[in-house]
Amino acid sequence: MSSAHSNRRSVISEAVAPWSEIAQLLRGGEAGTLIPVIIPRHRRRLWWMLPLWLGLFALLAGVMLSLRGADAEGASDLAYGALAGLSYALGGVLLVIGGLWWWRSSIVEIEQGTHGVLTRYGAVTRTLDAGRHYLWHPWSRVDFVVDTATEIPYSAPVMACPTQENVPLRSIEFFLKFRITDAVLFVRTIGAGNFDLVLSSAVQDAIRQRARLVHTEHAYDLRGSDVADMQELLNRLLSRYGVRITGSNIPDVQLPAQYQQHLATRERVAKERTAYEQEWGLTRKRRIDSLGMDIERAKKVRDARIVEVKAALNKAREQVAQLLEEQETNAQRVRFEIETEGRSGLIAAENEARAQRALAKAYRDNRAVLQYELARRRLEVGTELAGKAPRPVVVRTDGGSGDSSALSTLLAAQLLPRMTPLSAGEAWAGDAAGAADGSAGPDEGNHG
Repeated sequence: MSSAHSNRRSVISEAVAPWSEIAQLLRGGEAGTLIPVIIPRHRRRLWWMLPLWLGLFALLAGVMLSLRGADAEGASDLAYGALAGLSYALGGVLLVIGGLWWWRSSIVEIEQGTHGVLTRYGAVTRTLDAGRHYLWHPWSRVDFVVDTATEIPYSAPVMACPTQENVPLRSIEFFLKFRITDAVLFVRTIGAGNFDLVLSSAVQDAIRQRARLVHTEHAYDLRGSDVADMQELLNRLLSRYGVRITGSNIPDVQLPAQYQQHLATRERVAKERTAYEQEWGLTRKRRIDSLGMDIERAKKVRDARIVEVKAALNKAREQVAQLLEEQETNAQRVRFEIETEGRSGLIAAENEARAQRALAKAYRDNRAVLQYELARRRLEVGTELAGKAPRPVVVRTDGGSGDSSALSTLLAAQLLPRMTPLSAGEAWAGDAAGAADGSAGPDEGNHG
């Protein structure tokens, strides 16, 4: 089927045409008219019965002539026999012509993708599929040929459709595709002409309801929007007529001139904004690339400096390690020297101590001998002094009278000077013994 022009509403109608033009009308239509139903123009008449009746009459006439010739004699019998043979021949020819005419007029060919509605005495009996069919009954005929396979496009522009702000849009074009699913229900319930009015009204109602929900500035959003809900609504309305909507969309929306200028300005501003954003994006990209190059250059410089710092650090570490090794060597040398000096001092001290011990031991041995000698000499001196000591004078002073005490005192005074030398010799012996003891005392202290 061919659809109407985009600026015109499609028209659905039915047409009456001979069988030879059915395929052309179903596929092409007439001047933008959609023709899903064709009423065939039948050439089938009952003229085929005339040869049959005439043939039967000729056969009956031949029978009558044969019977009449049987009763006659002579020349009349031959005449009746000739007429009877001629009647039989004519009747047979007429019967064959009538039979062929009947056979040819009963042939019906249904186009592929269509269904024929078969009626008998005006009542629908069944549908005929595509192909050749034979209608032997004289009063059976195909009243309608319905296209049930093709998805028929339908365009319905809705004029002066108000939006949510009650601004009438210039037009909203709605495009759909439908297919007839039940040929009998379609032709007997509504027909092609009435279906055009019903479909147009349903489409306009659905479009106006959708437009009432849209703001005027967003009217262009209707183009290509989802219209599944509208399609479902139309399917519910048209299912009772044996029609199903297979697809729908809104290809175009036309706004009033004022809003078109407004939207043109918005589009121009949007394009300028897009161009500015693109230019700014390129500028930003160049700046980013420049900064990226600077960053990469700085990273390379940083890496070079890091390498230099690491090299200097490694060199410093080597120097520090070398200095530490030298310091450790010096410290170890000093430690060895100190340990050597300590060991030497310790050995010298130990040797000196051993020498002192040996000396002390020897001194102790000599002291014992010396003390023995001193003690022996002391005894000898004491013995010699005891031999030379004067006799003691006993002066008794414990008398009872005072005269005795005075006399004793006087005598002691006279005798003391004489006893002085003896006292001096005893003092010398005591001094010698003290000297001997003094010389032994310090040595013992040292050894101690």
